[in-house]
Amino acid sequence: MPVRSLSVSQQFIEQVRDSVAQRGLTQTQLASELGVSRSSVVKFLSGQNVDRRIFVRCCTALEIDWDVISGTNKSQAQNTHDTKATANNSKKLIRDIRNNVKADIHARCSTMRVLDMEQPIGIEDIYTNVNILEKLSGRQRLSLDELLANYDSENFDRFLIGQVRNERVSGVDAVERYNKLIILGKPGAGKTTFMKRLATLCNYGEFQPHCVPVFVTLKEFTEADGHPRLQDYIARQWDLCGVNDAEALVKILNQGCALILLDGLDEVRASDRDRVLRNINAFTNEFRYCRFVITCRIAAQDYFFQLFTEVEIADFTLDQIAEFAIKWFSTKKDPEKSKLFIQQLSENIPIQELATNPLLLTLLCLVFSEAADFPSNRSELYKEGLDVLLKKWDAKRNIERNQIYKRLSLKRKEDLLSQLALSTFERGDYFFKEAVVERQISNYIRNLPGAKDDEETLRLDSSDILKSIEAQHGLLVERARGIYSFSHLTFQEYFSAKQITRPTAQLHKTLIELTNHITEKRYREIFLLAVGMLPEADDLLNLMKQKVDQLLMNDLRLQEFLQWVNQKSNSTNIATRKTFAIRAFYFSFDHERAHYKDLDDALDLDLYRDADQVLDLNQAIELYKSINLDLDLYHSLYQAFELDITVESTLKKAISRTSDPKLKQSLKTLKEQFPNTDNHEVWEEWWKDLGEQWTQNLRSAMIVHCSIGQDWQFTNKQKEKLRQFYGANKLIVDCLNSDCYVTKATRQEIEDTLLLPISEIEKRKKK
Repeated sequence: MPVRSLSVSQQFIEQVRDSVAQRGLTQTQLASELGVSRSSVVKFLSGQNVDRRIFVRCCTALEIDWDVISGTNKSQAQNTHDTKATANNSKKLIRDIRNNVKADIHARCSTMRVLDMEQPIGIEDIYTNVNILEKLSGRQRLSLDELLANYDSENFDRFLIGQVRNERVSGVDAVERYNKLIILGKPGAGKTTFMKRLATLCNYGEFQPHCVPVFVTLKEFTEADGHPRLQDYIARQWDLCGVNDAEALVKILNQGCALILLDGLDEVRASDRDRVLRNINAFTNEFRYCRFVITCRIAAQDYFFQLFTEVEIADFTLDQIAEFAIKWFSTKKDPEKSKLFIQQLSENIPIQELATNPLLLTLLCLVFSEAADFPSNRSELYKEGLDVLLKKWDAKRNIERNQIYKRLSLKRKEDLLSQLALSTFERGDYFFKEAVVERQISNYIRNLPGAKDDEETLRLDSSDILKSIEAQHGLLVERARGIYSFSHLTFQEYFSAKQITRPTAQLHKTLIELTNHITEKRYREIFLLAVGMLPEADDLLNLMKQKVDQLLMNDLRLQEFLQWVNQKSNSTNIATRKTFAIRAFYFSFDHERAHYKDLDDALDLDLYRDADQVLDLNQAIELYKSINLDLDLYHSLYQAFELDITVESTLKKAISRTSDPKLKQSLKTLKEQFPNTDNHEVWEEWWKDLGEQWTQNLRSAMIVHCSIGQDWQFTNKQKEKLRQFYGANKLIVDCLNSDCYVTKATRQEIEDTLLLPISEIEKRKKK
């Protein structure tokens, strides 16, 4: 009988230790890699007796001949000879089996095909390294206040909702670190792709080269004829690969030379769950020296594996999104499209949020591949993404889920999520307690046909449904113990807009209530989604316009400013019905230049840029000709405020542009007053003595001849009102530019009256 324990001879101890050091491994790291205790490694390296199987594994990992370094005596000579033969036979066995299964692992694990892909795509071509969270985010013991730390409901980073405070490590590093690992993740997080990648790397000796890769789809294992044990199921796989030796698998497993990848624990049917869990537990306990990785959806089911470490697969970062996109479009022979994809994604934060999920990122790439653009009606894109999560992802793989939740139709699921989304969004609750969600679910399902009246049954069913929503669709996520949120703010906004726009007798009243939030930044996406969801958006857009016009209605000074904007825009004499584009320019431009110092945050030109798109090329050229002079004059005034001596060259441009002889003479007179030198000290002295008066003279000339440059002296409250007014008008323009259905008459009326004072709007109504 072979000896049960072996030790390193004293003469070889230093050689063994050097071998460990050359690999850059600590004793703890070596123990983790081998799946043994640290004390066993310490004994091995100090020449003490250790279990023969552990001894063999250590030598194999360090590529050392067992018989050479093992301690023997005369009575053990034959045993040593047997050990050497066993070692050589084992190495050969591993090589032979790896060669036999290589083609099968390649066929099953080297490609992926999801959603509406026309053909499989090579994982090696598309794979993006995943990150792992060693601390599960849903098990953090954080309060609502801690989750909301540094959080501003009006000016917040949309990614904050999904942010993870725990450090991330490479997925491969995590598998190296833990001999028995359960990887949890949301639907579409890339768990199966990662497992296939591990199998492929091992298959070609790039990861755990001393192991044979074993890839098992647990759903297929569960449904196999005869309900075989896991060991027997793997033996069947190997038999198909030409491994006919019944003892070969046992030898490999006993020596711990297999990388066992068990994918999709959540996909096992409820009726088979207990059997499968017992089977996995028994298998992993019997062959504990092997390296195991199991994947499962977060919150999918209750289980307990004593020796396993649980980790979570992290959402993609922006760098990972870009890497995936570049690889995706390269496989489509269209690498330039990836640049456009990344650029448009960076400009569309709500869509960018979805891209943190690999499955939804794949959907975005498929959509973008067709038109090199995202749909202008974002609600349609979000609906397609939700369809993937709510029904297609499981249906295409014939996966059966929780029976209680299954009884809810797709419409009921969407109605439930819509009610939850709107009620929490209206309160500004992006994070909400588990009890709040369960109570809302209970209130919803109690009115459904066949619902139980018993409160305890309703409570249990509500809890079951909440877990099903998280596990099956990933639309709700436990961010900390007992605290949930929608996985993406985009989905909360989508379902909120869906609830608002549902066709009821109270729809008009609901839309009026929505317009009360038109100046709130967090409602911006709700408005954009709502106009796209409504069969006709005229009513909502008219209500929005009325609300916006009322914002400055009672402030005479601001109405006077709007009157000036209108008059100045009309003075350009551009023959176009799209005069709101010019009004938008003068509204923002006046504040950008003349009152740069007075405004805490300069108003941007987005509205002007958006509106300017409606002008054709010739109109745009004429517009720029008419305002170039104003640009130069404003620039001169701004430089004067900043005591910038380059004002002289800017003023010279203005003189060359103007065709008004009186203005030209006034500007020449002002220019001649400058000191005739480039000496900064002389200029500073001149500015000190005469600069303020010179600036006022320039302003006066601008007001008299061009009607620009007025010092409006707005209060802080008025400045804030102007910002809100500007932002709300920009929102209307964005809604009109989206793919909403609105009649030509309504569109024209809104465009014609954008940024007009109330007096002008009233005049139009009387015509």
